[in-house]
Amino acid sequence: MLERELTVSNRLGLHARATAKLVQVLSGFRANATLVAKGREVNAKSIMGVMLLAAAQGTPVTVRVDGEDEAAALEAVTDLFERRFDEDS
Repeated sequence: MLERELTVSNRLGLHARATAKLVQVLSGFRANATLVAKGREVNAKSIMGVMLLAAAQGTPVTVRVDGEDEAAALEAVTDLFERRFDEDS
C-alpha cells in the first residue's frame, strides 16, 4: 500500500467536475484507492463518496492506493491534483 498527502488547490475544491475527473483517472487502474479528509475515509473510485468529503480549496487529503498498479495510480492522482484538475490557469 502506498500513501501520499496532497492538498486540494483548485479554487472550487472537489466539486462534481473535479470529482468526476478523479474517478475517471482511477478507473483505469486495478488498484483500490481511498481518500481520507476531515476524519472520513471514502472510496476514491466513487463519485458520491468523494463528494461527501466536501473538500474545499486548502483541504489536506490523504490518498491511499493498494494493488498491483498502485504506484502508477498514485502518480496519476498526484499529477491531477498538481494540475489543479485542469481548472485553474
